[in-house]
Amino acid sequence: MNRTLQAAAIGAGTATVVTVGLMLALRGHGNSVQPVSHAVVRPQKPLVMQAPAPKMLPTIIPDRMLAGENTDAQGIPTQPAVVPAPAPALPPLLVKYGPLSFAPLVRQVIPAVVNIAITQNSPDGHDHIPPQIRGTPLEKRYRDRMKRQQEEMVGAGSGFIVDPSGIIVTNRHVVGGADKVVVSLSNGHEMPARLLGADPLTDIAVIKVDSPEPLPHVTWGDSQQTDIGDWILVAGNPFGFGSSVTAGIVSAVGRDLGIGSLDDFIQLDAPINPGNSGGPAFNMRGQVVAVNAAIVTPAGGSVGIGFGIPSEIVAPIVAEIEATGHAEHGWLGITLDDGDTAIGIAGVDNGGPAQKGGLRRGDIVTQVDNVPVTSARMLLRSIAAARPGMTLSFRIQRGRQSLTLPIHIGPRPQDADD
Repeated sequence: MNRTLQAAAIGAGTATVVTVGLMLALRGHGNSVQPVSHAVVRPQKPLVMQAPAPKMLPTIIPDRMLAGENTDAQGIPTQPAVVPAPAPALPPLLVKYGPLSFAPLVRQVIPAVVNIAITQNSPDGHDHIPPQIRGTPLEKRYRDRMKRQQEEMVGAGSGFIVDPSGIIVTNRHVVGGADKVVVSLSNGHEMPARLLGADPLTDIAVIKVDSPEPLPHVTWGDSQQTDIGDWILVAGNPFGFGSSVTAGIVSAVGRDLGIGSLDDFIQLDAPINPGNSGGPAFNMRGQVVAVNAAIVTPAGGSVGIGFGIPSEIVAPIVAEIEATGHAEHGWLGITLDDGDTAIGIAGVDNGGPAQKGGLRRGDIVTQVDNVPVTSARMLLRSIAAARPGMTLSFRIQRGRQSLTLPIHIGPRPQDADD
C-alpha cells in the first residue's frame, strides 16, 4: 500500500472510532453505563482499494452499547440539572419592623402637648424693715414701695390635654405653689389655667383651661403592656424649647426611687431634660403610657436615664382629682421589717386600722388578697393603691398559726410617713 493509501486508511480508521462513539451516545439504550472511551471495535477486514471504484468505509459493529444518557426531543444528550445545597436555617426574626420615621406619630400627638409657665411671687421683704423706720409713718410707705418692686419667680414645665374640655395633666412639682399658671398650645395660643387638685404621693397635678372650642387631646395607654425594649416617644418643653420630641426605648420597669409608697417608675433612655417634667411618654399607637417625672444627671442635663410614672397609676388619680379635687390613698398604720425571707410587722400604730383589724407586732404577712407578698415595698404599694374603706384579706403567720384576717383600709393622714 502506498503512502497515500496508508494515510487514507489511518484517517478513515480515526473517523470510524469517533463515529462509533457518537453512534453509541445517540442510541441511548442498553443495561449499563460505560464511558465512550471504553467502546470495543471488532477487527476489520483488510481494505482492498480498487480503481476506479469509490472508497468504502468499514462496517463497525459495537460489541457493547452505552446506556443511561438523557436526551432531548432531537436526541441530543442533555446534562442533569444541578440542585444547589440548601442554605443553613436562620434564627427567627425577633424585631420584625421599626419606625422609619416618627413624623406621623408626632403630627398626631403634638397638638395636645402644652407648655406650662408658672409665676410665683417672691418674698416681699416685709420682715426686713429697717429698725430705724419700724413703727414710724415711714413704715407704711416702705411696705408699699417694696410691694410694687417685688420680683416674680418664673418656672416652666410641660403637660398634656386628656379631655377636649381643657383638662391638663402635669406634675405637682411643676405647678405647686404657683400664683399664676399660663398654658401655651403648640400653635402659640396662650390661656390662663387654674389648679383643680394635686396629689403629693404620686406627684400628679390636674389643671384646667377654658376654651370656646374643643381642644386636641390624647388618650391613655396600658402601661402594663409596655415591655423592656419597646419604642417610646417623649414630648415636652425642655429648657423652654416648646413642642420638642425625643425618642428611645423602655430601659426598665418597676423602678423604686425611694420617693413614695407608690414608686413604680418606668425607666426611659429617651432624652428627658429640665422642662420635660409633666410631659407625656407615648407608645407607638400615640397613647400616653407614662408621665415624665425625674432624671438622673450629674450636670443638669440628660444622660439617658429618665423616669416616668406609669399610666396605670396616673389615670385613676387624674379621674379622682377631676371628680373630687383631691386623691385619697389607703393607710394601715404599720411599720414593716423587710427581712431576707419574710415580711414582718415591726410596729402597729395605736388606734390605727391595722390594730383594729387584729394585726400584731411580729406577724409575718404572706399574702394580701391571695397575692403572695414578696417585699415590704410591694405591700406598702398595695395598701397605698387601695381606696379608703376597702377590705383586704391578709394571710399571716403568727407563731405556728396561719391566720386570715379581713383588714379595713383607712384614709392616709396628711402627715403619714411612707
